[in-house]
Amino acid sequence: MMTFLLQIPVAVDSLGIELVQTNEPVEKTLSIIDLITSGGIGGQIIMSTLGVLSILTVYLFTERFQVIKKAMKDDPHFMNKVKDYLSDNKVESVVELCNRSSSPVANMVAKGALSKNGTSKEIQEAMERQGNLEIYKLEHNLASLATIAGAAPMIGFLGTVIGMILAFHEMASAGGQIDVEMLSKGIYTAMTTTVAGLIVGIVAYLAYNQLVVKVTRATFKMEQGTAEFLDVVTQSK
Repeated sequence: MMTFLLQIPVAVDSLGIELVQTNEPVEKTLSIIDLITSGGIGGQIIMSTLGVLSILTVYLFTERFQVIKKAMKDDPHFMNKVKDYLSDNKVESVVELCNRSSSPVANMVAKGALSKNGTSKEIQEAMERQGNLEIYKLEHNLASLATIAGAAPMIGFLGTVIGMILAFHEMASAGGQIDVEMLSKGIYTAMTTTVAGLIVGIVAYLAYNQLVVKVTRATFKMEQGTAEFLDVVTQSK
């Protein structure tokens, strides 16, 4: 009778009991810090640049959001007060009221009140000029946010290209000793910058569109305020 022996590595614990040793694969975890630092100097520069752009995106969105939110505040009694002052021909009181409010609509009304003695067309043109200035103030830095939304993915892709070039250079320098681990490590390291660039670009794009919608609403309120003021001026004459 033939006997087949299976050699299994064993270990003996402190009580003399044999323990079977199994060669199970160890699961490797990869942290964000490892991804950032494993790309070499070029990858770290790209990731640092994207980090700065992400911070700048948050700052620009927060700052513009607060400014536009302040501009959207509406006093339901504002136009009634303007009407009362104009009926008494108190232009200085209207200007003082608008200066206290300091909203885009109030600034346009103040400009229109100073041109009260002109024709309706002259008043409207003066308010439209002021309105263009107010819109320019509201749209300040929106172009920078749009630039980040477009540039961040391209910067990330640049990092990927640099990483791939370095990976292939290492494989070429290996002298034919190329293994799967070397290839896969170079690829996932290079793709990290693309992922980071896309994340920053998507966030900046969403923030930009959100602010554009709010500016559009503010522009509509300014046009509505202009029409109401022209009606008030017409009634007071």
